[in-house]
Amino acid sequence: MSGGWAGSNRRAELPPDWYTVIRPYVLARDEHRCRARIDGRVCGRPANQVDHIGDRHDHRPEMLQALCADCHGRKSSRQGNEARWAVRRQRPKERHPGLL
Repeated sequence: MSGGWAGSNRRAELPPDWYTVIRPYVLARDEHRCRARIDGRVCGRPANQVDHIGDRHDHRPEMLQALCADCHGRKSSRQGNEARWAVRRQRPKERHPGLL
Protein backbone atom coordinates (compact mmCIF):
# COMPACT_ATOMS: atom_id res chain seq x y z
CA MET A 1 0.00 0.00 0.00
CA SER A 2 1.31 3.44 -0.79
CA GLY A 3 0.49 6.95 0.34
CA GLY A 4 -1.40 7.75 3.52
CA TRP A 5 -2.63 4.17 4.07
CA ALA A 6 0.90 2.65 4.08
CA GLY A 7 1.46 0.95 7.42
CA SER A 8 -1.93 2.07 8.71
CA ASN A 9 -4.49 -0.08 10.49
CA ARG A 10 -7.16 2.61 10.04
CA ARG A 11 -9.35 0.53 7.73
CA ALA A 12 -9.56 -2.19 10.36
CA GLU A 13 -10.99 0.39 12.80
CA LEU A 14 -13.93 1.22 10.50
CA PRO A 15 -17.27 -0.53 11.08
CA PRO A 16 -18.19 -3.40 8.73
CA ASP A 17 -20.89 -1.32 7.02
CA TRP A 18 -18.62 1.67 6.36
CA TYR A 19 -18.39 1.15 2.58
CA THR A 20 -21.90 -0.22 2.04
CA VAL A 21 -24.05 2.00 4.28
CA ILE A 22 -22.32 4.82 6.17
CA ARG A 23 -19.99 6.27 3.52
CA PRO A 24 -22.59 6.24 0.69
CA TYR A 25 -25.16 7.82 3.02
CA VAL A 26 -22.86 10.72 3.99
CA LEU A 27 -21.79 11.39 0.39
CA ALA A 28 -25.44 11.40 -0.76
CA ARG A 29 -26.54 13.59 2.17
CA ASP A 30 -23.83 16.13 1.35
CA GLU A 31 -24.68 15.86 -2.37
CA HIS A 32 -21.13 14.70 -3.17
CA ARG A 33 -19.89 18.24 -2.42
CA CYS A 34 -16.95 19.15 -0.19
CA ARG A 35 -18.10 20.64 3.12
CA ALA A 36 -14.69 21.99 4.19
CA ARG A 37 -14.59 25.67 5.06
CA ILE A 38 -11.94 27.79 3.38
CA ASP A 39 -11.79 31.42 4.51
CA GLY A 40 -15.30 31.05 5.94
CA ARG A 41 -16.81 29.66 2.71
CA VAL A 42 -17.74 26.07 1.89
CA CYS A 43 -15.33 24.56 -0.67
CA GLY A 44 -18.15 22.94 -2.70
CA ARG A 45 -15.92 20.96 -5.07
CA PRO A 46 -16.90 17.37 -5.93
CA ALA A 47 -16.30 15.15 -2.89
CA ASN A 48 -15.33 11.50 -2.95
CA GLN A 49 -14.12 11.05 0.64
CA VAL A 50 -15.79 10.95 4.05
CA ASP A 51 -14.08 12.53 7.04
CA HIS A 52 -14.64 12.30 10.78
CA ILE A 53 -15.35 15.75 12.21
CA GLY A 54 -14.30 14.91 15.76
CA ASP A 55 -13.36 11.58 17.31
CA ARG A 56 -12.16 9.15 14.65
CA HIS A 57 -14.07 6.34 16.35
CA ASP A 58 -17.42 8.18 16.24
CA HIS A 59 -19.10 6.92 13.07
CA ARG A 60 -22.47 8.63 13.56
CA PRO A 61 -23.54 10.42 10.35
CA GLU A 62 -23.77 13.77 12.15
CA MET A 63 -20.08 13.44 13.00
CA LEU A 64 -19.05 12.80 9.37
CA GLN A 65 -18.67 15.09 6.38
CA ALA A 66 -17.94 14.75 2.68
CA LEU A 67 -14.61 16.23 1.57
CA CYS A 68 -12.71 16.52 -1.70
CA ALA A 69 -9.30 14.83 -1.85
CA ASP A 70 -7.41 18.15 -1.56
CA CYS A 71 -9.27 19.37 1.53
CA HIS A 72 -9.09 15.95 3.20
CA GLY A 73 -5.36 15.78 2.52
CA ARG A 74 -4.81 19.24 3.99
CA LYS A 75 -6.87 18.42 7.08
CA SER A 76 -5.10 15.09 7.65
CA SER A 77 -1.70 16.70 7.15
CA ARG A 78 -2.53 19.46 9.63
CA GLN A 79 -3.70 16.91 12.21
CA GLY A 80 -0.56 14.81 11.70
CA ASN A 81 1.69 17.83 12.10
CA GLU A 82 -0.14 18.91 15.26
CA ALA A 83 0.28 15.42 16.73
CA ARG A 84 3.96 15.33 15.78
CA TRP A 85 4.63 18.70 17.40
CA ALA A 86 2.71 17.70 20.52
CA VAL A 87 5.12 14.79 20.97
CA ARG A 88 8.15 16.99 20.32
CA ARG A 89 7.02 19.48 22.95
CA GLN A 90 6.88 16.67 25.53
CA ARG A 91 10.49 15.62 25.03
CA PRO A 92 12.95 16.97 27.59
CA LYS A 93 15.41 19.43 26.16
CA GLU A 94 18.72 17.76 25.42
CA ARG A 95 21.75 19.07 27.23
CA HIS A 96 24.59 20.32 25.12
CA PRO A 97 27.34 17.63 24.94
CA GLY A 98 29.99 20.19 25.89
CA LEU A 99 28.16 20.98 29.12
CA LEU A 100 27.76 17.40 30.41
